[in-house]
Parts: sequence; C-alpha cells; structure tokens
Amino acid sequence: MKHVGALPMQMLIDLMRSGHITGAQESNANPSSFDVCVGSECYRVEGIVQPHISEPVRSILGAVNAHRHALNQPMEVGVSYLAKLREGVKLPSTVYGYCNPKSSTGRNNVHCRVVADGVPRFDAITPAGHHAQLWVAITPKSYPVIIPAGTAVAQTRLFTANTRFSEVDLEVMLAREELVYSRMGKPLRYRDLKITDRDGSILLTLDLESKWIGYRSRRPSRVLDFSKRGYRWEDYYERLTADRGMLRLHMGEFYVLSTHEYVRVPPQLSCEMVDMDSRTGEFRSHYAGYIDSGWGYGRNGKGKGRPITLELCPFEDLVIRCDQPIAKIRFERMAVVPDQHYDELLTSHYCRQHSARLSKHFA
Repeated sequence: MKHVGALPMQMLIDLMRSGHITGAQESNANPSSFDVCVGSECYRVEGIVQPHISEPVRSILGAVNAHRHALNQPMEVGVSYLAKLREGVKLPSTVYGYCNPKSSTGRNNVHCRVVADGVPRFDAITPAGHHAQLWVAITPKSYPVIIPAGTAVAQTRLFTANTRFSEVDLEVMLAREELVYSRMGKPLRYRDLKITDRDGSILLTLDLESKWIGYRSRRPSRVLDFSKRGYRWEDYYERLTADRGMLRLHMGEFYVLSTHEYVRVPPQLSCEMVDMDSRTGEFRSHYAGYIDSGWGYGRNGKGKGRPITLELCPFEDLVIRCDQPIAKIRFERMAVVPDQHYDELLTSHYCRQHSARLSKHFA
C-alpha cells in the first residue's frame, strides 16, 4: 500500500472483501477502526496468559484450566474469561494492528484485552503481515455481566506506519486544526499547554466545575446484560460533586469522570488515550481510549470538540485538583481521509456527550 498511517473505513472494508480480515461484518467498520465481536466459544479461566511467538491461543487453554462458559450466563466479578472472537486476520505484508476496548466495556469496568495467536502482547496484532485468530480476555471488575455472542467488545485499528505526532507536529497542528478547546469554546495553542511530557502528546485535566462531575460504582451484585438498555444508573452508581475544587479518589474504587478540555479530531487524524506514567500518581485513567476520526469535528467541520469520558481506577488514595494532569492523548495521521467521519455518522450514544456519561446501557 502506498498510503502510510492509520487505515480508514473504506480501506478496512476492502481488506474484509479481499479476505485479509475474516469473520468481520462491513457494518462494523468505523471511520478509522472496526469492531470485533464475541463468537460462540467462551471459557472461564484461572488467569490470563499470553501465547508465545507462533503459539495458537487455543493451545494454552489447558495451562489456564479452561472450562466452557455459556454466554447466556453471567460472568462473575474478579473472574477471568477467554472468548474466541468472530474475527481473524491475514494481514498484507505492510499492515499491522492494535486494539482498544469499546467504550461500552470500559465504562462498565469490564476489562477486555484482545489476544492474537502467536503474539505475546495484549491488544497487538504484530508484526506486519501477521496471520492470526483473535480472542479476547474479559474480566468484570464492578458487577457481573452477560456478554452475549455477537457483542462488540473491542476496536481494531490497522496501520502501515507510525504517524504519531512529534512535538513540532503538535505545535503546528494545534494552530492549524484547533485540536483542543477550553470549556468556554477557546482553541488552545501550544503555549497554553503549561504541563507537557514533550513527546508529541497532550495532557488533559479533570472537569471539577460541572454540577455533577461523574459517577462512582456502587459495586452492586445485580447483573448487567450487554444486550439490554434502559438500566437505572442509580442501581449501579452514585453521582459525584467536587468539594471546593477537589475530588478524593479512593484506592480500588471505579469512577466514570470527564476531561475539562474538549477534544476535536479532524477527519485526516485519529487519536488515542495513552497510559499516564507513575510520576502523575498510581492510577489508570482509561479502559477504552480510542477516539475515531471526526470526534467533536461537527458535520460541517465547525465543531469545537467534546470532552473525553474517563474510566478511572486509583491504586492509591488520591486528591485531584483543578489543572492537575489526569489523562494523556496522542494524535496520528490517517493514511487516507475516511469516506465518513464520526460526527457525520451520528450513530453513537456518545455524540451528544458534554460531561461524564455512562455506557449506552443506562437510561
């Protein structure tokens, strides 16, 4: 392929039609990713193990004492499951991939990590040209869930080159494309980034100004079925407010929060949330993290971004204040502009997201 960068939906569909992506439905193609779905085969396992190079995932089922799990039955909190996905890949020699959990799993504190045959890494389909059946490791953390066959649990992105921004790229593109806005609708320039890791990324802070700034899981015992909608959020979460511009986070709890800044992703770019390092504190700020081309861009290109929902789990007690870094994003270039971008499709539950928002399963 002569184009370099992340592959758009039309190129992903071409790979499906040519047999380079198997088992996928064209309707599951997004502007710069495609959804992968749970198949009919699932096992309860005693821990998650990565395959060795060239080792099929199926061959390690015995090592984790796998027992067949019926997908119409709940997955228990703190128990790990390994499900075969419908999709596999036979990638062209120049193409490789990475995966991210879907927002709907991350916002329910269900940890999903794609495991590919012969790849000793989670959420990776490497090296370029790799052939593999895809599986997914699933661990509910807050409440039991039912994840029926056919449920989309992760997004896969394919690349021909690493086109993430350098620090120079970031400065230029912030000025040219207005990638980040304040809550007042003002585009942020490079000079406005007071705290930076100087690696082409942007550090975001927590919204502590809204009346309701987010949610904390009640860790209920009731089951959430991913095939259903209309759940009462009060049965699963409690709402949070800031206390004099601060939020106290307790170790081991699960929070759904929002960034203070609004992120705008032009169609020629895509964006990913990346892990914060321990210099910021011991916490995880996201369990989904991929932002499709066109997010917050508007149908006519005049959008001023929208906030990013965070799935936050602290590993120590923390006090978060205004202007304190809480999340990190990196932009990358698309190989070709997608035929349709996120805000043109208007099919997502999250298109009207203006603060912390729970998954689409909640009323």
